Amino acid sequence: MTNDFEIDRCVCFNLRFAELQQKLEGRPSSMDQIARRFGCGSCCGLCRPYIARMLETGETVFNEVLRADDADDGVAGGDARRA
Repeated sequence: MTNDFEIDRCVCFNLRFAELQQKLEGRPSSMDQIARRFGCGSCCGLCRPYIARMLETGETVFNEVLRADDADDGVAGGDARRA
């Protein structure tokens, strides 16, 4: 079965994960740093597991739905909405 959808951006800030990856310029970043600098992950939070996977693997387009608990909080650095 093939998935007929692609998840490629933070919808709250309309920022593609590929663009975010370029903006990070290969520098290590936590989810909190990304949320403060670009906003992604600080609003609805649906992009957080995708950003976490992007940081781990370099993937920027996803054909599966990731759950919030798929985000590694050790990598993500906690909830940016409390920052």
